[in-house]
Parts: sequence; C-alpha cells; structure tokens
Amino acid sequence: MSRIEEILEKAAKMRAGGGNGEKSKRISPPGSKVPRVVRQARIENPNLVTIVDPDSSTAEEYRKLKSMVVKLTEVDDFRNMLMVTSAIGGEGKSITALNLAITLAQEYDHTVLLVDADLRQPSLSNYLGIHTELGLTDCLVDGVGIGSALIKTGIGGLVFLPSGSKVSNPGELLSSNRMREIVKELKHRYPDRYVIFDTPPVLPFAEVLSVGALLDGTIFVVREGVTPEDNMKDAVTMLRDANILGVVYNAAETVFLSGHYNYSHYYQNR
Repeated sequence: MSRIEEILEKAAKMRAGGGNGEKSKRISPPGSKVPRVVRQARIENPNLVTIVDPDSSTAEEYRKLKSMVVKLTEVDDFRNMLMVTSAIGGEGKSITALNLAITLAQEYDHTVLLVDADLRQPSLSNYLGIHTELGLTDCLVDGVGIGSALIKTGIGGLVFLPSGSKVSNPGELLSSNRMREIVKELKHRYPDRYVIFDTPPVLPFAEVLSVGALLDGTIFVVREGVTPEDNMKDAVTMLRDANILGVVYNAAETVFLSGHYNYSHYYQNR
C-alpha cells in the first residue's frame, strides 16, 4: 500500500469513527445579506489556472475536485462549511482553496463565500488583487458587521471575506467564542452556498483544530516531495474531529488510482 493510500485509509476510518485602479461602489444598504462592496478581482498569478488557463489539464483537475466536493457535500443535510488546510506550510493549500472556490462560483447553481482565515500569513487578497481595510479580524476584534466586510469579486458567484487588519494574537482570535459566533452567523446567513475557509497549517498552529471542529468538513492538501510521512500521519490524527472529506495530492508526478477513497490529484504549474 502506498504512503498516500495509508493516510487516506486512516482518514476514512476516522470519519467512520483591492489594488491600484480598483473602483468600489455601494450596492445595498447596511444589514443586507449581499455584499455592500464590489471590487473587480485582478487575476495575474499563473497558479490561478481556473481563470488564466481554463483549458489546461490542471484546471480540469480542479473541476474534478469540484465535482467530488459537490458529491460529498450535497446530501440531505447540506455540508456547506468547509476548511482547506495542510500539515505544514508550502503545500499549496491557499491556491487549492482559491481555485476550488472559483470553479464552484463559475457554475450557475453555486455561490461561494471564500474566507481568508489564515491570519498569520494571509495570501488570498494578493492572489485576487483585491485590497481593503476591513476583514475577518475586524469582525472578531472590533465587532464590524460581516456584511460590511464582504466583497463581491466579479468572478461568477464568488464573494470574499479578507483576513482584515494585522493582529498580534491570531491564534487566540481563531479559538475565541467570537469566532464560533461568526461561523454560526455565516452558516445561518448562507445556508444554501458554500463557505470555504483557508486556514493556517495544522501542525504549527493548534487553533486550526478549533476552527475545523466548527465546520462540516476538511479538505487536506499534501504536496508530493514536501510533506514528510510522519507529518501527514500526525496531522490526520489531529484532524480526527474535523471530518476529512478527502486529500488533494498536490504537484503529483505519480498518480494513485483507488475506488475506495475520496481524493483528487492537482498538478501545480510551478
């Protein structure tokens, strides 16, 4: 049995047991359920293949991942609150979260809220070319209303909640009762759309486990040649309460085929 299959088997058993030139405008009054600000995303990063190279084999892998996520989550009780994480940094979790969100949002039937909850090293704003002062930390610390911080990106049905102002205690904020309240609010406000959280990696930062316990499922990203086997095993064990839906095997040179586990392969162009 291959190493990745061992990790997948373990996960299955656990389940059983803003930039320059931006223009913004107000489009709804305070308290509305739709974002108050529209900012057109400026996609320049080549790793966002679902936009810059939609006919590529990499983009097709993301569409396969999207189809698998839909199949696993559109059940009697819609599992719409998802976390994307990895064992350690540098495995491509943020790119995976963003490309997955885009492929879902490009479909007529889906709207998506993408939350940058990696408060330590936020990157989604840079990838999208959207920069704003308000975001998740401002909702957590200053009580800013969620609706005031949401941004409509202009990419299909994709709405974005940035990380917000830089803070000195990101771990405490993600583990706080206020974070729990915000997750509940998003679940109540958007029961019919996907809400995808890009979080810090699991092993360095324990607060990820607190977030994962609040959500419906986890997509775990593993980068071939980067993630040590022991790290994968430790991270999967730590995520035992986070309902791992599947593993994205990133930058893969070897494709493992299996009819018994839920996972997708993503070939990153770097």
